[in-house]
Order: sequence, then C-alpha cells, then structure tokens
Amino acid sequence: MSLADATTLLFVPGDRPDRFERALASGADAVLCDLEDAVAADARDAARALVAEAAAAGARVAVRVNAVGTTWHRADVAMAVEHGLPVVLPKADRAAVVALGEVAVEVLALVETARGLIDAVDVAASPSVTRLALGHLDLATDLGVDPDVGEVVDHARAALVVASAAARLVGPVDGVTPQLRDPDRLVADLARAERLGLRGKLCIHPDQVTTAADRFAPSSQELAWARTVVGAERDGVAVVDGQMVDAPVLARARQVLARGRRHSSTSSAAPSPTEGEPA
Repeated sequence: MSLADATTLLFVPGDRPDRFERALASGADAVLCDLEDAVAADARDAARALVAEAAAAGARVAVRVNAVGTTWHRADVAMAVEHGLPVVLPKADRAAVVALGEVAVEVLALVETARGLIDAVDVAASPSVTRLALGHLDLATDLGVDPDVGEVVDHARAALVVASAAARLVGPVDGVTPQLRDPDRLVADLARAERLGLRGKLCIHPDQVTTAADRFAPSSQELAWARTVVGAERDGVAVVDGQMVDAPVLARARQVLARGRRHSSTSSAAPSPTEGEPA
C-alpha cells in the first residue's frame, strides 16, 4: 500500500530483523524500518545493510532515514531508492526537502521541529512529498514544553491538516502514543487526532494497530449518511435530514465513502499479536 493511503504505520528498529516478520504480519498498512532514533549511532550502518537484505528478499517496507546533514543520510536514501522503498524524512522542513531533492520513491515528511511546523505548507507542496506526519515528541522538545500539553499538540495537528489540504494531500499521520500499557490514552489520542482531520497513526507496537485502524474507519452511521447524500444528489434531492445537499456536503460524503473503501481493502489483514516487546 502507498504511504499516501496508509492508516496504520508501524515502526520497527532497523537493526532487529527478528522483528521484521512480526511487524509485517501485524496488519499494519505500512511497516517503517527505523534507521534513526531506534538504532544506536554505531549500529546504523549495519542496520541499513539489514534492511537492504530484507528488501532484496522481498520485504515491502518503508525506511525512516537519518536526517539531512547527518553522516548516514545519503547512504540511507541511496539504499531506499535502490530497492524502491518509500522514505520517511525526519526533521522535515523547507531546507531538508530541498536538500533531499527529487527522488524516485514516495516521501513521508515527518514534521517535528518549530521550523518544520512553520514550513509545513511549503513541505506539503514539494513535488517529492506525498504526505505529512507529526513528530510531536521531538517538536515538544524543540519548543521546550511537555509533550502532554494538549493545546500545543492540537495546534501542530491542525497546522499539518491545513497544509495537507492546501497541497491536496491525504490528511496527515498523527504522532506516536508512547504509553504502551495505557490503552485509554491511545484511544484518547486517536479520538483527538481523528476529529481534527488526521487520517493515520504512527504506531510503535503491534497491539496499537487494530485500535488505530478501527478509529480512522468511518462508522456505519457515517457510511449510511454518505450513501444517502450521494444517492440524493443523483436523484436531484436538495435536502437530506434537514441539511442542504450542496457541493461541500457532497464532497464530504464522497470523502467518507473513500475512507470506507480504504479501510475495507485492509480489514482482512492478519490480527496483531497481543504479547511481547514493541516491534
């Protein structure tokens, strides 16, 4: 699946090939092999080689490369392009996207700095970027605030939603929920993100995948409403449930149906595991 359509994106450390298969079987729409934060600096070259080996054997994964300007960045990107793997670009801002240049693979731009948030409109408009994602933990550090300050995170979420819409991209991907033993926190984070217009979730454990997928899928009530609106428009009906069926209402109904189709296309994936360490 394209990262532009993915709802659940599961991180797995790039230096842990023993976890690749489990991550790929989790039901996540995309598996992101991490060559950056999840890997010690002295193991990043080896991790790149392990991901390349898995890709050569047929594993369809994406790669979070190291940031522009680091020792490993160019080699990470070259490996991803060689194997046709989508790239997750950390510390994405206008300068980073320009430095990356046009590459022959999808790019998910991970916005996680104050500069990146300010540049979000330009980042989303870049020809090489197919979607935005939020890295709110690093963003909070850059801003000098607690990542649990909801107003700050919601502001960043809304900014990425606006930038994505302006560039005609699918709604952005929400940041991770690091509280692995707190399912209520995951549900709360997903609810806030979905209400604000985000359309995906970065996951750090297979147990988070199903909950995230279910949250971003339209409810049966939403789907029924959307079908009624689209059907009414075909029949020339101007009002549904007391609401005028004009162009914005029709467009929203079609968006709901499109989200339902995307969810249906991945709902037959294998169930996620329930025990063990993070993937």
